[in-house]
Amino acid sequence: MANRGPGEGTVFQRQDGRWQASLMIGRNRRTVYGKTKAEARAKLAELRRQASAGTGLPEAGRRTVADLATEWLAAADLKPSTKAHHQLVLKTYVLPALGNVRLSRLEPSHLQRLYAGLSPSVADKAHRVLHRALEVAVRWKWIGANPADRVLRPAYRTERRSLWTADQLRTFVAGTEGHWLHPFWSLAIVTGCRSGELRALTWDEVDLEAGTITVGQTLHRLDGQYIVTAPKSEASVRTLAVGSEGLRALRRQRAQQAEWRLRAGPAWEGTDFVFTTRAGAPLHRSTPLNALKRECRRLGVPTLAVHDLRHTSASLLLSQGLPVPLVSQRLGHANPSITMSVYAHVIGADDGAAAAAITKALAR
Repeated sequence: MANRGPGEGTVFQRQDGRWQASLMIGRNRRTVYGKTKAEARAKLAELRRQASAGTGLPEAGRRTVADLATEWLAAADLKPSTKAHHQLVLKTYVLPALGNVRLSRLEPSHLQRLYAGLSPSVADKAHRVLHRALEVAVRWKWIGANPADRVLRPAYRTERRSLWTADQLRTFVAGTEGHWLHPFWSLAIVTGCRSGELRALTWDEVDLEAGTITVGQTLHRLDGQYIVTAPKSEASVRTLAVGSEGLRALRRQRAQQAEWRLRAGPAWEGTDFVFTTRAGAPLHRSTPLNALKRECRRLGVPTLAVHDLRHTSASLLLSQGLPVPLVSQRLGHANPSITMSVYAHVIGADDGAAAAAITKALAR
């Protein structure tokens, strides 16, 4: 039986067990649903609030989560790498489960069940992407509120990875001397550059006489095509000294690339990238990553990702006492506070020295 208050709409339970609430707005009837009477009343109250505020009511129509994903990613002004990441998360984890669900019927419980079936790290990624997409749907007035605001967020905390000690680093560098990707890994360690920055490096950005490289772009693969974009921030555009080890890596890369070019002949793809495949094509991000993991297992050192070489480089610099602003500049961080937050465990490693300094200052 319907519950009706003057001008407040109706709320009743359907035969399928759900609660339905309806409200006449002008000549149009708007209907919402809930699993409980309280939920239906809450949604009805939100309809009334929006109607009285004159901001316009949401109109999802028959649009689904898949429709939102398509429209959002097509219109979003995102970096190519970010867009590719969102596409992958949605396609792999979200849309198979929720793609056909209408936005007007999407409930927090749908999201909660999705997260429960994923690993904590993947559930965290899915929640971040879904929340962002649904927030856009609210702005577009496709829905009145973001259901991702009312879920129990996946409990996930990024674990601090084990990085190499100086001895393990020397073991890896010496043990991979004969590998064709040794120059790439060496330069990553020496400079602390991101993988995309090194893969986008061109020979005209290398000055072998001065012993420097200029990092000014990053390489991504999106929809099957390689594209070069500006780096993460203005601070990411930088000129770095590479030292004797970096110079040795670059000279070896130039020599082996010249050999590849001769062997490939007309089949050489002709890119000017420093790091390429043996056919001259741009280097896919998974190529140095997968090879690195295999070499780590072979050499018996902790298995790292390519990005961990950057962290290893920064950690070793900081542990040697280099000033944070200098390390921050080398890494291309927007400001030293980012470096401080990421590497606080390294910077504050010698806590005993700090205590000793205070004790000395207070000594009578």
